[in-house]
Amino acid sequence: MAGTILSVTMAMEASDLGSQTAPNEELVIFCGAGFTGAMSEIAELYENSSNSQVRFNFDGLPALRVQIEEGAYADLLISPDQRYMDPLVDAGFIGEDTVEAFASNKVAVVLPVDNPANITTIRDLATPGTKIVMGIEELPIGDYALQVLDLMAKDPEYGPAFKEAVLANVVSLETRVTGIVSKVAMGEADAGFAFMSDVTPQMRGKIRKISIPEGYNIRGNCSAAVLSQSDNSEAAEAFIDLLISNDAQAILDEYGFISLEGWEENAALPAGDRAAAID
Repeated sequence: MAGTILSVTMAMEASDLGSQTAPNEELVIFCGAGFTGAMSEIAELYENSSNSQVRFNFDGLPALRVQIEEGAYADLLISPDQRYMDPLVDAGFIGEDTVEAFASNKVAVVLPVDNPANITTIRDLATPGTKIVMGIEELPIGDYALQVLDLMAKDPEYGPAFKEAVLANVVSLETRVTGIVSKVAMGEADAGFAFMSDVTPQMRGKIRKISIPEGYNIRGNCSAAVLSQSDNSEAAEAFIDLLISNDAQAILDEYGFISLEGWEENAALPAGDRAAAID
């Protein structure tokens, strides 16, 4: 199976959540790579309070979608934005009534911790010779980065020339957001467009981030949904219930996601609007 397979197995104990699942079930979750740290911790909570084991397939959303369309088995899909599930809903792979938003995210610019290019504001990304990494347009973060640049290009303070200069500095287009972060952390790039949550606790000593002005940022609504093919739909729904619990929300907050409590203050940010059109 393509992607990084991560099995999380913990000692089991009985609980209310456990009563929803049959003994020793395996829950297969296809999950965007940017969720790796947070979802691994949440899976430990789930396994400690259920009779299920969790097996993840972490990869970029375009790759996960292709795997599902080609018949790969999964019980649950976790995406950086609900819009990237829409084609799978339309094709019958996901039941629309199972889609649940559990957090949101924003775009940021990540830099190596020593910042060799001396980037202090987003304007510095247009400096000739700056090495920038982005995601491919089919990847949520790649699409959102382009939307950020589109919004900036429409503002006379930056203009179309700013967007053109930034794109001229792009040296690599990645298929996973983790590839963006890794290249920046290793010093192979001076900057990259990533999600705020990609500066994980494990990466905070290797990369730093600068914020994108709120008027230009894009919000992604992280969502989970049960696959129509699932043989463990009750277990999958129980995992979604856990995602919106206080314990899971605290983990998501620690990893830089915007928890459900923080949605109101970020409601003014535009949501990504091109994802549904990507095939």
